[in-house]
Amino acid sequence: MNAIGIDVSKGKSTIAVISETKEVLLAPQEFFHTDEGLRKIVTTILAFGKNTKVVMEATGHYHEPVAQALHKMRVCVSIVNPLLVFAYGDNSVRRVKTDKKDALKIARYCLDNWEELREYIPQETIRHQLKLFSRQYNLCIKTVHTLENNLVSLLDKTFPGAPGFFTSQKKKNGRQKWVDFVLAFWHADIIATVAASEFYKAYQDWCEQNYYRFSLHKAQEIYQKSQGLTTTLARSIDNKLLITSAVTQVIALATALAQIKAQLIHLSSLLPEYEHARAFYGVGEVTAAQLIAEVGDVRRFHSGRALIAYAGIDPLPKQSGTYEKKSTKTSKRGSAPLRKTLYQIVVTHLRHSPKGEAVYEFMDRKRTEGKPYFVYMTAAANKFLRIYYARVKEYLND
Repeated sequence: MNAIGIDVSKGKSTIAVISETKEVLLAPQEFFHTDEGLRKIVTTILAFGKNTKVVMEATGHYHEPVAQALHKMRVCVSIVNPLLVFAYGDNSVRRVKTDKKDALKIARYCLDNWEELREYIPQETIRHQLKLFSRQYNLCIKTVHTLENNLVSLLDKTFPGAPGFFTSQKKKNGRQKWVDFVLAFWHADIIATVAASEFYKAYQDWCEQNYYRFSLHKAQEIYQKSQGLTTTLARSIDNKLLITSAVTQVIALATALAQIKAQLIHLSSLLPEYEHARAFYGVGEVTAAQLIAEVGDVRRFHSGRALIAYAGIDPLPKQSGTYEKKSTKTSKRGSAPLRKTLYQIVVTHLRHSPKGEAVYEFMDRKRTEGKPYFVYMTAAANKFLRIYYARVKEYLND
């Protein structure tokens, strides 16, 4: 029985092997993540026989090449949470932090937790791609909102109130009418210093060029609101560059976001549980895609409680002797993106109060009992995840 610990970092791995008596069979060695390096890793590990287990920490995507290479050769690999290894005492009072020491520590962790280790199973290609797109979507939408807020802040100095001229929704390609408008009319003086008829003609030409419907009433409203505005940045070449560059950034990233969103929905629609996820109240196209991306295949969880723990919304028990705390905090030790998606779903229930929905009825009952906001919201997310697990797993097992 040999335990192998692999400390994975960017571009390389450090491997150590110990026996069941904790004798070091292989002193820590470094291998680079190249084709030749991965072959050496596989060859080195296979030389220790079949009764071998490999443990490595989940390190973003750095561990994936090593884990997949070993899995293809039918080596038992287990990916563990770094927090578990960090909390593992290793029976030492010294806190030494090097790749070689970490590899030995992981190997000892493997040996001490031999029976509890779960074998690594690679994600399906579509699920893996879906998760990547979901993470990129979250990052991109956050950046778009930051850039839009920056643009609004700049427009407060050149054209106060311009973002509120239009209420139309975003186009499918991510373009927004108010953003396109301020690219052409970036300063209030561009409108205020010309005759009304001249602006109406310029506005009509702009609508035709950008495929927007022209409305004389809207043109008159914009012209009227542009009069007498107080601006703190003058109409100059430098300030024009400042505004137009900010607009260009918003347009470019919003267009990319729309493409990511379309692919995110497309990939999720290829998976069997997509229509079942969409059937839940409060779950739209994007929310369903993100829910599936973060949960993955529900069959990898042995119970609904395991999925709830993975989401990090499981209450932590606190008991000692005759004392037992009734209300405890959630662990928050799971997937933060999944918790965000669940919160969005539960907020939809709270806003629309759908009668007859099990999640809302449960949440409303907790709220009626006088529970605090975060308590009944977390309880509702917990309830939703239990129902989701049961229904989707039953469908996939049929």
